[in-house]
Amino acid sequence: MMILMMTTIFDVVISNRKNKQVKKEISFPVDNFNIFKIQMLNWVNRFNIFCLLDNRHYDFSKPAFECLLAAGRKAGVEVQAGNAFEELEHFYLVNKNEWLFGHLGYDLKNETEKLSSSHVDGIGFGDMHFFVPEFVIELGDSNVKIYGDDGETVYSQIINSATEITAHVKTVAVVKNRISPENYRGIIEKLRQHILRGDCYEINFCQEFFAENATIDPLYIYSRLTALSPNPFSVYYKFNTRYCLCASPERYLKKEGNKIFSQPIKGTAKRDLNNAAADELSKNYLLQSAKEKSENVMVVDLVRNDLSKICKAGTVQVDELFGLYSFPQVHQMISTVSGEPEDGLNWIDCIKATFPMGSMTGAPKKKVMELIEQYEQTKRGLFSGAIGYIKPGGDFDFNVVIRSMLYNATEKYLSFQTGGGITYNSDAALEYEESLLKAEAMVNVLQ
Repeated sequence: MMILMMTTIFDVVISNRKNKQVKKEISFPVDNFNIFKIQMLNWVNRFNIFCLLDNRHYDFSKPAFECLLAAGRKAGVEVQAGNAFEELEHFYLVNKNEWLFGHLGYDLKNETEKLSSSHVDGIGFGDMHFFVPEFVIELGDSNVKIYGDDGETVYSQIINSATEITAHVKTVAVVKNRISPENYRGIIEKLRQHILRGDCYEINFCQEFFAENATIDPLYIYSRLTALSPNPFSVYYKFNTRYCLCASPERYLKKEGNKIFSQPIKGTAKRDLNNAAADELSKNYLLQSAKEKSENVMVVDLVRNDLSKICKAGTVQVDELFGLYSFPQVHQMISTVSGEPEDGLNWIDCIKATFPMGSMTGAPKKKVMELIEQYEQTKRGLFSGAIGYIKPGGDFDFNVVIRSMLYNATEKYLSFQTGGGITYNSDAALEYEESLLKAEAMVNVLQ
């Protein structure tokens, strides 16, 4: 149980366009980080809308916080592609001095690139949702800050919540493949022919795993998923009866001060935690694989091009190329690209110029998104979109929604998608195995 040592309260006066608001930030010390986080998760389940962003104690990119939780909604904007960014601009103009949380769906491409989507969507998250939360809770290793009215009551409710996460319903989920192994491999061969003809250089192709009439306890499954696959851009997100249980290792875009950067992932190798020598060989495979490195270089070039649309001339640079990072199931090749945004741009300008992220599309971006629509059989929706936050002042951080389970509790439909970057050197059978590897943790937590 957490021990209360002291409480500090101070008021931050924020002026917006209409009036002056006084917001309280209340800070408490945290005696047991893990127990408090569990209590916080059990507490937030009472809300219809919330968003937890969890760094899972990774420190290879210094996080601003360990956990950030937005609970409840005071105001929000929900729009489909068409005039989504215009509506978002209006919403942000009124709420630019507030914390904002929310998501960007992959099919915002239909607005930015004048494309369309007609595949099945069993989840229905919508293309865009952002909200001003009632409470923002910033959890660090030794203290917690609560922003919002009556933070003392919120704190009291949290520390009186359950200290364990248990399933309130039995998991029932018979997972099927949307695409058969034979058809998957056939599609990869067709994509290789597109590359040979010069239609594109690299394309991210994904398949859906789904379960109909599925029953899960979302918090319980999320806790199992992130215990089995703890990744630095994990998210537990609820929007009414739709859930995203995300164990993502990838950052899409972050702005901090006068710097913006992206960290695309391309290059995956399976880990062998029972054999150190074999695990090291797997890591070295990434460093030596011409195919994996060519995928990474292509997406780095794409990200550099995207950032150059919004950054000052000469500031876009590759801070790290072919960085090797190890996660519980896989080794990943991650590169970091940064730049300095042009004066006068806001976070929405940055998103419009770079979304969807290159690691989940390919190059050239518009053509490969047309091919994705042609060959994939499920609407991506929130998958390969982004979830994140915007701070008062305009700094922001968004992940890439991969390694994620999406659940519609009303329709009892569960879905997760996996795939990889296809180049001409891709082997169809190996690409299928990589797709299964990325799905492994999600399949396991349902069994």
